[in-house]
Amino acid sequence: MTDAQTAQRRTKIVATLGPATDDPSVLEDMVRAGLDVARINFSHGEKDEQRRRILAIRAAAKSVGRNVGILADLSGPKIRIESFAAGPIHLAEGQPFALDVALEPNAGNEREVGCAYKDLPRDVKPGDTLLLADGHIVLDVVSVQGTRMECVTRAGGALSNRKGLNLQGGGLSAPALTEKDLDHIRLAAEMGVDYVAVSFARDAADIRRAQAELRKWRGTAHVVAKIERHEAIDNLSEILNAADAVMVARGDLGVEMGYAALTGLQKTIIQQALAANRVVITATQMMESMIMSPVPTRAEVSDVANAVLDGTDAVMLSAETAAGKYPVKAVQAMAEVIVGAEKYELGQPLAVRTQGDFSNTEEAIAKAVMYTANRMRVRAIVALTESGLTALWMSRMRADMPIYAFTRQDITRARVMLYRGVYPVLYDVTHTTPAQLTQSIFDELLQRGLVDVGDQIILTKGDLSGVQGGTNSLQILRVLKP
Repeated sequence: MTDAQTAQRRTKIVATLGPATDDPSVLEDMVRAGLDVARINFSHGEKDEQRRRILAIRAAAKSVGRNVGILADLSGPKIRIESFAAGPIHLAEGQPFALDVALEPNAGNEREVGCAYKDLPRDVKPGDTLLLADGHIVLDVVSVQGTRMECVTRAGGALSNRKGLNLQGGGLSAPALTEKDLDHIRLAAEMGVDYVAVSFARDAADIRRAQAELRKWRGTAHVVAKIERHEAIDNLSEILNAADAVMVARGDLGVEMGYAALTGLQKTIIQQALAANRVVITATQMMESMIMSPVPTRAEVSDVANAVLDGTDAVMLSAETAAGKYPVKAVQAMAEVIVGAEKYELGQPLAVRTQGDFSNTEEAIAKAVMYTANRMRVRAIVALTESGLTALWMSRMRADMPIYAFTRQDITRARVMLYRGVYPVLYDVTHTTPAQLTQSIFDELLQRGLVDVGDQIILTKGDLSGVQGGTNSLQILRVLKP
């Protein structure tokens, strides 16, 4: 895939690595197909396995010649029931059933089962609703006595070992970061990943704790808040202020909030994230059928396309690539759907912040650039950047032209792989004199096939080369031949 072909797709693709991607040739083909950010799911596998996958995706990206970001996804306090002595059971509507945190892990039967979360009796009360197995099993709590919660089955079905448990409406007090997560944050820092996702984040304090842990181990990763708890919706504004990015984690979010509310919540989270200048990923079951099928369903195509039209920065594949039969085809299919959806964007600005003063010079320059670019025949936007902040601000506004982040920083080139419509270019501005700067940029763009002689571009830069946070000017330039 050439640089010019890559720039035809603005929405980015996050794909999860797993057993199905362990073949180096598969990883390389996924990168060629359009993988932008690789997700390492810390819920599965040991640390040596996770290290190996991080090194493998870096090797694949280098071999193909593309930048690929890395997202480490912490497992968080996934609350689960324990196991059944004689295998899966079946619960009928109206059947009594109990959860008892004092039961042995493998002592479950048709009448009761244990729970790995020992504080559950303190968090629930009679009248509450417990949701098991992604909401397929619904239990009404009748009484709470000591370690035991007596329930009645409202919606039954098959129930097997270690299925997830949610409290409808939220309220579980389990902390977002477990001891296992703290250990994995250290691993993420040591491996130099680009993003760390906090699962089941409740509030800004959860995000700040993850950021502090990363700094403790000298990690440079940005922190992604996964929005999948009722409390996270209540605290969305403060989470957006603290986090660098958010993920619309539709699995547990749909269970806790109810599936009917999920589409509206997705749109709201995306809009608020963009307005707060935060990156947003839409995830969960986007092309679930491609775990076993070489093509997505029409409903899945519409789901991905609608997330694109909502303005999400990225869409994510989970089991489709980690454990599916067609990981490369899943990435290819998602890329095709994205390009198709982007052709039908209505051209209206996204929900960027329009009230109040600009927070910094970069925001002011970025808004001026995008206002100008959307009203002129501009082929491309070039941002000379150290941190990528100006490019991030520009990416919050919908535009047909690509934004090229020219930077010498490896961290920034990987990080912007998650920004909608932003593409990294290795460029060391400190090795170019001011007199040679514009022609040097033209030459780089022409060599990559990104522009033609005579095209107009917009260039943003600072007075002092190589200084972070120094962007203070824009220029409208016409590309000249070497």
